[in-house]
Amino acid sequence: MNVYPFIAAEKAAAHHVATACALLEVSASAYYQWSRHIPSARERADRMLGERIERIHRESRGTYGSPRVHRALRHAGVRCGRRRVARLMASRALVGRCKRRWQRTTVADPTARGLATDLVGRAFAPGSLALDRMWVGDIGSVRSRTTGERGTRCPRLKRARRRRFPRSANASV
Repeated sequence: MNVYPFIAAEKAAAHHVATACALLEVSASAYYQWSRHIPSARERADRMLGERIERIHRESRGTYGSPRVHRALRHAGVRCGRRRVARLMASRALVGRCKRRWQRTTVADPTARGLATDLVGRAFAPGSLALDRMWVGDIGSVRSRTTGERGTRCPRLKRARRRRFPRSANASV
């Protein structure tokens, strides 16, 4: 981690550089050498290319990884290597998203055959169900808001057939 910007902030706040350097365990001469540093042409080019990479990554809503960002740069006429793009993305902590793997949700138990009885009798036709008489259950997985991964499994209970009112009838009630 680069501690020199912290020392520069202390210096701007009219504190002693030597004290800040001693607390952060760096030499004052190293700080002054860092403060006089002029970025090379490669560092300036990396900074400009990194800003362009961040814009492409942001426009893809964080989905593009280094191969697709590199392809977009080549399409825009920018000549650079794939590994350079990967290095600049890693230095800025930019990571592409990959497709979710197929997840098996139900595993059939071969020993459970014949234990469950069909209470509904497979009568799902609209005329065969009375209102609010039959309820069905299901298990679903909830997607996390922070990571976007499916994690929590929860049971759901819902009516097989319910009464629905038209908007005009609902408004007059």
